[in-house]
Amino acid sequence: MKRTFTLLPALLLVHLAALRGADTPNAKISSGTYFIRQSWSQEQDFPRPYHVHVPANSDNRKLPILIFLHGNGGSANSAMNGFLRQRPTIAARYVTVFPDGYRESWNISAERSKADDRRFIEAIVETLAACGNVQPDNFTIMGVSNGAALANQLAIESRLPNLCNYVTAVSPLNVLQHDGQNFKAKGDDNGYEAVATPRNGVRIMNISGTEDRLIPYHGGPSPVIPAKNGKLGFVAAEESIFLWAKAMGYRGEKLTNPSSTVGKLEVFSYLDGAIIHYKALGEGHGAAGAIEEATLLRFLENKR
Repeated sequence: MKRTFTLLPALLLVHLAALRGADTPNAKISSGTYFIRQSWSQEQDFPRPYHVHVPANSDNRKLPILIFLHGNGGSANSAMNGFLRQRPTIAARYVTVFPDGYRESWNISAERSKADDRRFIEAIVETLAACGNVQPDNFTIMGVSNGAALANQLAIESRLPNLCNYVTAVSPLNVLQHDGQNFKAKGDDNGYEAVATPRNGVRIMNISGTEDRLIPYHGGPSPVIPAKNGKLGFVAAEESIFLWAKAMGYRGEKLTNPSSTVGKLEVFSYLDGAIIHYKALGEGHGAAGAIEEATLLRFLENKR
């Protein structure tokens, strides 16, 4: 099924009448493919797709939402198929959403996409938050690699109160997003000039692998990922989570030793687990797979 919404230039407005049960407030979202229409330098009035999976819900509960952002070179369809297979418990409890990055990428620095991806994701959030079968105040953004970079940027810039959890796999902050002193807004031309203050109260989980050859665990330029002037630099993973902890109100010292160790995972936990980093020993760019579904669920449901 195909649904179409419109993203107007000045405000994020959507035509909810296209939803199932249309012309009534609080219409319910159902599984299918939907669209946000968006214009930017590469396209005009372009229908950008996102795929929605709604689990069986016989007692008509309002469900939380998890929006999954694929990596560079990936697609929403393949991400959806993999996620629903690998995370069946989450798939049975959450409405899961899989947007497509334009030209298989998200616009962070020097990607193929030049689209305003923050507004695209925010339009999806606002659309779904108005639906009668979702919890409007319980949205999670989870991204992998390039998708995690967009999740970081949403955590830095978005003011939407619906967003409460961010999960970033194999991409800590890059040096454009935090210059060592301040968080930065991306800007229309990816200049990252304006200082930004992240909205307080969100929860952030990061997973990074110590043997990642694309995004160095200890920080520095990627040997592969391009930026405007060379290769994209990254903040060290443990420093990145500390910066997030400080932004969310932590006033203590940076952890130099893990809070706990679980198998090959060293855990760095701040603010009673609201800001948490999993150091996946020996893992590379696929380190997201080192996190068990039960661990992810505990974070999403704020259980320790």
